[in-house]
Amino acid sequence: MTAAAPRRLVLAGALAASVVLSGCDAGWLGERAAPPLPGKRISVLSREKLIEPEIAGPVAKVILPPPEPNEDWPQAGGYSNHAMQHMVADGDLREVWSVSAGSGSSKRSRLLGQPVVADGMVFTVDASSEVSAFNAETGKRLWRTDTVPSDNSNVYTSGGVAYDEGRVFVATGFAQVVALDAASGRILWRQTLSGPMRGAPTVRGGRVFAVTVDNQTHALAAEDGGVLWTHSGITEATGLLAGNSPAVDGNMVVVPYSSGELFALRVDTGVPIWQDSLVTIRRTEIIGALMDIRGRPAIDRGRVYAISNGDMLVCIDQKTGRRLWEKEIGGVESPWVAGDFLFLLTNNNEAVAVEAKTGRIVWVTQMQSWEDPKAKEGRILWSGPVLVSDRLILGSSDGKLVSLSPYTGDMLGWEKAPDGVSIAPVVANGTLYFLTDEADLVAYR
Repeated sequence: MTAAAPRRLVLAGALAASVVLSGCDAGWLGERAAPPLPGKRISVLSREKLIEPEIAGPVAKVILPPPEPNEDWPQAGGYSNHAMQHMVADGDLREVWSVSAGSGSSKRSRLLGQPVVADGMVFTVDASSEVSAFNAETGKRLWRTDTVPSDNSNVYTSGGVAYDEGRVFVATGFAQVVALDAASGRILWRQTLSGPMRGAPTVRGGRVFAVTVDNQTHALAAEDGGVLWTHSGITEATGLLAGNSPAVDGNMVVVPYSSGELFALRVDTGVPIWQDSLVTIRRTEIIGALMDIRGRPAIDRGRVYAISNGDMLVCIDQKTGRRLWEKEIGGVESPWVAGDFLFLLTNNNEAVAVEAKTGRIVWVTQMQSWEDPKAKEGRILWSGPVLVSDRLILGSSDGKLVSLSPYTGDMLGWEKAPDGVSIAPVVANGTLYFLTDEADLVAYR
């Protein structure tokens, strides 16, 4: 473990909507920063807006539920419904530790899985399918386990990890789900599925749900890995590299596929309850033609929210499958639900606030899209957002950590990360955890 120099990162309470802090004068969470380093400085925000707010004045006022503490972040997206609301991580935040979590992204493999936090530990899977456990307070590595099958020497990108009842479940690129003992890292069982996985599994009620790249959902028994049921969507020849995780609420699991299909299935049998398709015909470029649903769907108070790469954002009635509203907005990051509002990142690098009940756009903030805006070189990709103590936290592939006001979209500040941040941060017990593209796990408390 390498201890990083502490940096004071104040996370204050709610600010007035009109306050805007410059990145030159404030740290990424809004506090006064040290004098700027020498060198050329460019704005974190670009000047273009491709989406415009649809409402203004008092009607557009963003009101959020108060921040609440959460002890754990046990799986990708937090809890199984992927609706974490508004979390607490306030006070004077400092970088308390930084440690290598293994192999980072390379030309051969990608780091895709969010860290998960449970039972006082942080669990990660690196680009070489090695799972590690760290002490959440100190960053000390507790164990590491290689999940690559003994008869396979190739390198495949793994999807991610989830924790439940003392076990860590890993969705791998070797077409296997592997269960580990959380205390020791010992492999408990392996189950081979129909294809590799690029998204983390979702665990709920003794069942593990995993989606393979051939658009099949497998429900496994958490105890021994036995296959309980399987559901198939339309097979796609191409798709985005990253995968997805189903959302589970009650007796319903909402499954996204790379075909743009969205299915609601019964948890116990896999029988479809309803289905939808997040497909549009407006986009004609090659990437836009991929209708992949990469952002995790979220279930909150009887509504399902989902976004596809193919320019479709929807709100669906959970029981009936009826669309309540839709927007031609595309994205690959998971929408964040907080009270009566959604926060999301679009394919055009716009941070957007949306009324959850109506779909009306409240504010839009255009994030920087190029490292060199004038020459349009060095494409920047953003991850997030995560809502923590009246701050929307985003990370960028060029190594920035940015704080936006959820009330106005104004930038409150930004901080340089050790490396690119392509995976959204997680929050547990008042601590923010970032996993960089080089597989450095960094904790702020």
